[in-house]
Amino acid sequence: MVEEGKLFIGASRKPDDSINKGEYLELKFGNRHGLITGATGTGKTITLQILAEGFSNAGVPVFCADVKGDLSGIGAIGETKDFILKRAEQIGLPTNPYEFQEFPVIFWDLYGEKGHRVRTTMSEMGPLLLSRLMNATDAQEGVLNIAFKIADQGGLPLLDLKDLQALLNYMGENATQLSNQFGFISKASVGSIQRELLILEQQGAEHFFGEPALKITDIMRTTNDGRGAISVLAADKLMMNPRLYATFLLWLLSELFEELPEVGDPEKPKLVFFFDEAHLLFNDAPKVLTERVEQVVRLIRSKGVGVYFVTQNPLDVPETILGQLGNRVQHALRAYTPRDQKAVKTAADTFRPNPEFDCATVITNLGTGEALVSTLEGKGAPTMVERTLVRPPQSRVGPLTADERQKVMDVSPVRGQYDEDFDRDSAYEMLTARARKAAEAQQQAEQEPVEANTGGSRWTLPGFGDDEPVAPAGKQARPRSSGYQRETVVEAAMKSVARTVATQVGRALVRGILGSLSRR
Repeated sequence: MVEEGKLFIGASRKPDDSINKGEYLELKFGNRHGLITGATGTGKTITLQILAEGFSNAGVPVFCADVKGDLSGIGAIGETKDFILKRAEQIGLPTNPYEFQEFPVIFWDLYGEKGHRVRTTMSEMGPLLLSRLMNATDAQEGVLNIAFKIADQGGLPLLDLKDLQALLNYMGENATQLSNQFGFISKASVGSIQRELLILEQQGAEHFFGEPALKITDIMRTTNDGRGAISVLAADKLMMNPRLYATFLLWLLSELFEELPEVGDPEKPKLVFFFDEAHLLFNDAPKVLTERVEQVVRLIRSKGVGVYFVTQNPLDVPETILGQLGNRVQHALRAYTPRDQKAVKTAADTFRPNPEFDCATVITNLGTGEALVSTLEGKGAPTMVERTLVRPPQSRVGPLTADERQKVMDVSPVRGQYDEDFDRDSAYEMLTARARKAAEAQQQAEQEPVEANTGGSRWTLPGFGDDEPVAPAGKQARPRSSGYQRETVVEAAMKSVARTVATQVGRALVRGILGSLSRR
């Protein structure tokens, strides 16, 4: 429900339980981020649902994760139920009939079972997030950074798991030579990374890496009637691998930050991103990753993107990030343990006080579907916290059936774009071809009668060594054909002067990883 550039959240209550006034979230502050917290069963998912509905009706695309499976009901028209009509009547909404509505939904799923496939490439993920996904040590992260550098300079696309595995095999076989250029490369670290990649593969990560990669524009769609599409990620199975879940959502945030242009403070957000079970992002996260999240959250606002963290406890979110969240909905918390009591106090202290009640006391006494609400107003100052009855959703409360979900996918605007794998030539195919070529050259050399053979089966990446084995002694060297980063006449002359080499054949001068001339 949109009223004069605002989203209706619910109606606040006075201490005597009478209705006070409506509580709204102004669209122009929708990109100032937000926080939805509360214990299990207190109404966080319903709050997420009604905010997504409001943003969609305002023409703002939404991306959210469906952890329990019941958020899919947003794609179906709501059903008349007693508790919905009772809440609507309590807060002054018309109930005869209540304005039920279905919303434009696009279902996504990393496994391709309950939605369109979501993929990214290894290159787009990058070494930092990949290290987080594998829980890599500093040494292993250093090896990953070297691997990505070699791939960039060697023209080797890293798209899926087998591409990185092939490149790591090469690095292990040539660790000594590569260490001279990039620093020490431990074969033990390479082996550890390969084992972690195997574990990821067994956990289903091979479904995530590959092509076609997700286009950011496909989660920022609007319909012909001006409503924003709601992208729902099926995360019930994905939650079995929480590290993959957190890494994927962080990757998506990073992609939005890198690809979207600066827009300042628009009249309404370009996209709103709901991060459910947000504590998974920060559990055992290294400092560099937390700093990355803080940076993205702080700066992505100027790209017109609002990020809303949904979690049980406000202590799950680091203070540096908590301070960036201006729109807050706090459902009930239970103060059974010292940590719970600290969470209650933290939540209460983050609100602008209301002299009519004590926040810390009210938080523990809130009913289901009731929350403390404070949003931004005016020049961006937080409103006084209000005890609020959250409005009922207009879409269905509960999940879609399998048939209903399939019908939605059959008319999806991205149908057929992501459902089939596409495996083009990349690092794996290129390295395999070069290894096969080197083996054939070795076999041919062994069959030729020679006095001494200085060649062999050694093979290297393009740009990191000779592309072909050295010609046998006593035979005329075979002319080199033009190929990837082959030695030119000028380069040969430079090498001759620099190294004063008088041999007939010499060694190839190649371009190193950092663009300098490497010494063999």
